[in-house]
Amino acid sequence: MRGTISSAGFGSGDRFVVGHWPVSPIGPFGDVMWATPAGERILLVGSDEAAAFVGSIYRFDRVDVAPLAVRSDGRRTTARSERLRIELVGGRARRVPGPRPLALTRHVEAPIARALMGVETYGTSPTGVPEWYQARAWRWVRDGKASIDGRDLGPPGPLHRPMRVGFSEPPRRPSIVSVQVTIDLGGRR
Repeated sequence: MRGTISSAGFGSGDRFVVGHWPVSPIGPFGDVMWATPAGERILLVGSDEAAAFVGSIYRFDRVDVAPLAVRSDGRRTTARSERLRIELVGGRARRVPGPRPLALTRHVEAPIARALMGVETYGTSPTGVPEWYQARAWRWVRDGKASIDGRDLGPPGPLHRPMRVGFSEPPRRPSIVSVQVTIDLGGRR
C-alpha cells in the first residue's frame, strides 16, 4: 500500500488517524480511525470492501460505512463525511531515502523511528498480520481543524492517549507521513 497517514489529537480529546491510499490491494480508498474521548475506537470508511479489508487487520469497537472523501498530497490532508470534517496542514518535509529492504526497516529503521517519532516500523497487527511501515517523508502538522456535526473540536495537538487499534501508535506529535506499508495477509500468526 502507498499513501499517507495523517494523525492528530484535538482539544476535545478526540484522536484521529486518516489514511489516504491511492495504491492498495483493494484499489484507492480512504479511512478514518477515530478514538473518542471515552475511548471508543471507530473506523469510518466509504465502502463495505474497505471496511472488510481494514477490519481484517485492525481492531475497532464500531465500523461506520458511509460516504467519505479523503484527500492528501503529503502536505495537506482533508477528510469529509456527513458528520466529520478534518483538515491538517503540514510544515517542512523531512525526506527518507527510497525503496529499502524490509529487513532494514525491521532491524535498523525501528530504533530510529522509535526515537524520532515514537512509532514502530514493524510488528504484528491485533489480528496476526505482519506489517512493515516505510516512511518516504513526514511533516509535523502546523495548522488544522476538525468538527463533528458542526461542533469545533478545538486546536490540533498531541495524541495524549493511545488509539489502541494496531501494534503501533501514531506519532504523539500531529503529523502527515508519506508511507509505503507492506502487509503480509498470508503470514497471519
